[in-house]
Amino acid sequence: MGAVAGHSDEVVSITQARVGATGGALRWSLGLGVLGLLATAVFYFAGGPSQHATVLAGYLVAFVYWLGIAVTATIWNAIFHASAAKWMVVLRRVLEGIGASLPVFVLLFLPILLGMSTLFPWARPSSAMSAEELELLTHKAPYLNVPWFLIRAAIYFAVWLLVSDRLRRWSLKQDEVGGLEPTRHMRRLGAGSLPFLALTITFAGFDWLMSVDPFWISTIFGVYYFAGSFLSCMSLVAVVIALNQGNTTGLGGAVTRHHLYNVGKLMLAFTAFWTYCAFSQFMLIWIANIPEEAAWYVVRMKGGWAGVGIFLIVANFFIPFFTLLSRELKFRPRALAVVALWLMGVHYVDIYWLIMPALFPAGAQPHLAHLAALVGVGGVAVATALWRAKGHFAIPVKDPNLSYSLRYTQA
Repeated sequence: MGAVAGHSDEVVSITQARVGATGGALRWSLGLGVLGLLATAVFYFAGGPSQHATVLAGYLVAFVYWLGIAVTATIWNAIFHASAAKWMVVLRRVLEGIGASLPVFVLLFLPILLGMSTLFPWARPSSAMSAEELELLTHKAPYLNVPWFLIRAAIYFAVWLLVSDRLRRWSLKQDEVGGLEPTRHMRRLGAGSLPFLALTITFAGFDWLMSVDPFWISTIFGVYYFAGSFLSCMSLVAVVIALNQGNTTGLGGAVTRHHLYNVGKLMLAFTAFWTYCAFSQFMLIWIANIPEEAAWYVVRMKGGWAGVGIFLIVANFFIPFFTLLSRELKFRPRALAVVALWLMGVHYVDIYWLIMPALFPAGAQPHLAHLAALVGVGGVAVATALWRAKGHFAIPVKDPNLSYSLRYTQA
């Protein structure tokens, strides 16, 4: 396909639109983000040790929730480049924009580092632990130790920031110079980076989620985490499409019902994939019936956590799966956005269910600090994405495959 210069006049207004009308959204998201983080800090310093644990755990839930969406946006982008997918060219800036929020997560990671001894039992073993638990921590010490934890975190962020930044830079450069060279660079980096992106988010799931209960192990846990994050990221794309429907000279004018249908299909696919990961993990641990592994599920299948587990089965599989089977729904932006928001909300509950029982085995203990942290981290991340997107073209205007993407229809 030819570059934008060869397009007909009917798409000129679309290809010349820049992201500029984000001032109000930027101010609101930044304001809510700052207020949320300040409120989280107030809750932390106003309470004693027990409240410190509650607030830090809620912050960890919010952090890994939003970070997972940002990282998987970069992975989605890399996948589409590696597979030379043409249909999604008009949506590439959305994924690049979500991934552009990654730098702020380096700063947002600081409270977790400062609260390591509270969040992660292996960071400061307690005399209240049994001899078997202390022996197990000693066995895992070559991996679960503070210096190596910090080094791994640095590696994770370095890979994510490098890949996200380079893909975005070449994409923006193509807006200026056009040609095939940027496309070749993005395709090579997309394909070459996928193993590193997959490994880093998997091990980040081990480090930041699974190690809050260091006496438990599951090799599929990292995949479970990024399966949910993949689903939430694509759900966020559906929400962005719906919000831009009125902007006919920008993203809303470029994205058609056929693009939306593909987004809906990916949401359906990863709803099933998350369920597969969740069932596989549970089935293998249930069959093996090893006390060290089964204890993790025992806590989550009794008392106050049992209802949360049942809710996740119904809300994260049955409801969205059968809803997304509807072909007509996937062609309707607002209807798909409602399902997308539902899935994003349930994913937060899922992350909450993964972390909180390690600290509160008797049952959930909701706290306003948890909501403050969710709004705070999310608001700052969204503000960062909007700020970095401002002034750039809403779609890749000189991508060689743009004309195909604009005319894309379902077979």
